[in-house]
Amino acid sequence: MDIIQTLEAEQMADAPERRFRVGDNVKVHVRIREGEKERVQIFEGVVIDIHRAGIRSSFTVRKVSYSVGVERIFPLYGPTIDKVEFTRRGKVRRARLNYLRKLSGKAARIPERREIPESRKPISG
Repeated sequence: MDIIQTLEAEQMADAPERRFRVGDNVKVHVRIREGEKERVQIFEGVVIDIHRAGIRSSFTVRKVSYSVGVERIFPLYGPTIDKVEFTRRGKVRRARLNYLRKLSGKAARIPERREIPESRKPISG
């Protein structure tokens, strides 16, 4: 194994687990430094893209603020990310939701994904 891959594996093991999919609504708590002070700012929106590349992985979150679409790309294992909270799970059939950029209002809504209860899951033999 290469030295770089070894270092990346160590750093990824130290990072908290982030399990979310494209289409989920999330609140990303981002640490922002202003002068000598540090504060946490929340960016809430829909995950429209996840780029998986080991330690260099990132995800894109889109929200509409004052009728203007705002997208922000966050590093998955970056030190500026404090935590990622789920607000709702989205039911989508695509890996990238770039088509949401053209939609607005009710057309841009994503239906909620409902989990199957344990009692109703099929028994695999």
